[in-house]
Amino acid sequence: MAEDGLNDYERLRQENIRRNQEKLAPLRRKADELSAAIRLAKPKRPYQAKPKPKAPTGPVRSSGRARGVAPDNLPPDLRSTRLSPSLASSILGAPPPEGAKVRAAGDFDAGRDMVLMPAHARKVMPCCIVSMRVLPLADRTVVAAGDKMGNIGYWEADGVSEDAGGADGVFRYWPHKGPVLAIVAHQAAPHKVYSSSHQGDICLMDFEEEKYSIIHLWEWPVYSLCQAQNSVGCLYFGDGKGGLTLSDERVGKVLTTWDVHEERINSIDFHPEKPHMLATSSTDRTACIWDVRNIKTKEPDSLKVFKLNKSAQSAYFSPSGRMLAVTSSSICGTVQVFSMDDFEKSHIVEYNNQKGSWPSKSKVIWGWNDTDLYAGNRSKGIDIISVDVNDSGLSAQNSSCLRSEHMTCIPHQFSAHPYKAGYLACSSSSSNVFLWTST
Repeated sequence: MAEDGLNDYERLRQENIRRNQEKLAPLRRKADELSAAIRLAKPKRPYQAKPKPKAPTGPVRSSGRARGVAPDNLPPDLRSTRLSPSLASSILGAPPPEGAKVRAAGDFDAGRDMVLMPAHARKVMPCCIVSMRVLPLADRTVVAAGDKMGNIGYWEADGVSEDAGGADGVFRYWPHKGPVLAIVAHQAAPHKVYSSSHQGDICLMDFEEEKYSIIHLWEWPVYSLCQAQNSVGCLYFGDGKGGLTLSDERVGKVLTTWDVHEERINSIDFHPEKPHMLATSSTDRTACIWDVRNIKTKEPDSLKVFKLNKSAQSAYFSPSGRMLAVTSSSICGTVQVFSMDDFEKSHIVEYNNQKGSWPSKSKVIWGWNDTDLYAGNRSKGIDIISVDVNDSGLSAQNSSCLRSEHMTCIPHQFSAHPYKAGYLACSSSSSNVFLWTST
């Protein structure tokens, strides 16, 4: 040990520190000189006194919202509305259905018998309509429509004449905070209208108190709703991740969820004669038929899978259940019709749709018999696709087109009145609803 009390290692360490300090000293001096030069070159901001606020020369203005005053000049689209007493009593007192949905008479010709009156072309919603349903009322025609802002409007179309003047007949509510993706009401309970939105909330309209209540909050957008004909209290809904969920209003909770698709479910439809059988369509390019009595929660087995080249936008059974029509979103709109007795019997039809951005909204529906399908037309019309199935095979073709000068937009949403043959409501990507009626 040396006299300074340091061992060899500590003495070597101190020597290295001293040598490094000598090397860094010139660099520190240069850094200080450079900093001083920069401070001298930077001009100082002159002091500016803040101007004194001027005294107001007139009355101080303040918005009604800031003062807590309710506005009295809202546009009609934003006013709160109440159903007319006659409509409310009709919905609440609707008699139970005496039988199944109406079937068109044998001599019914949609291309000849259906017309669009000027009074039946109506602006129903403030903005773009994304879902629509004709309520199952035997004695009235009421169309429920939902828009992309979460509003739902009820249009009472009966009794509207061409000289109706300012009669509106539209009652609007705002139950959702996002696009209304589906609306459904059971034939045996038309006073219970369910709706779902992109936010994942499912609401129920109480017509007695005229208010909406949220019955489910789902973690994914709910794109489709459906109810089996033999079960008023059960609600099936399809979400954005391919899940099919069953909820029971009687117990107030979700019973089960099946992972039936890999992507969102665009439609759900029950077989009219077999309440245990349903069809689903999905963006995963498949449409499937299921037996709800035997679906497994994980990796469920379907009765049939239809594989398509593009997204399946809808899969609907015909009124008798003998056929299934599957809509696909290709560059040209296509619908493929399958025989339920023999899936090998099928036919593909292209309808007049030449824009790749629009078919994703299109859903082809059946009318009031097994012979007619209705599809939107890019020329602002409705294509009628005639279907025929027999022992030799199945055929489908464009037979006629419904056109009117009063239909100013391209229809992509359709809903047929369940009790009035020839009454067909359609909507466009705008805020209008068009109601075709039979002569």
